[in-house]
Amino acid sequence: MSEQISWCVELAVKPGQLDNFVELTREMVKSTRNEPGVLSYQRFVSDDGQRVQAYERYVDSDAALVHLQTFSEKFGDRFLSMVDRILFTVYGSPSAKLKELLDGFGAIYLRRFGDFEYWP
Repeated sequence: MSEQISWCVELAVKPGQLDNFVELTREMVKSTRNEPGVLSYQRFVSDDGQRVQAYERYVDSDAALVHLQTFSEKFGDRFLSMVDRILFTVYGSPSAKLKELLDGFGAIYLRRFGDFEYWP
């Protein structure tokens, strides 16, 4: 059985980069919409425009890997020129291959708590 993987990434928008980051995000949303296995892809911004949280959810580790590879190739350098990653929290049990990639982002991992019957 495959396990869904999700994460929340907190970002600090660099000074003067909010408008550029909005445009980059528009491109990223359009690109990600065509990727198989993406269940949720959302962004939230603070009132002052200085913090953004990205919430993403995937059907499994393989879908998350495909997304991250596409992200790195198409958007990675521009993304890092506009924001600083503050916190990268991963929910679920990523595969060894996905965990190896996420470790490079400084991810912390939270697994399911208890044996409760959760729902999506």
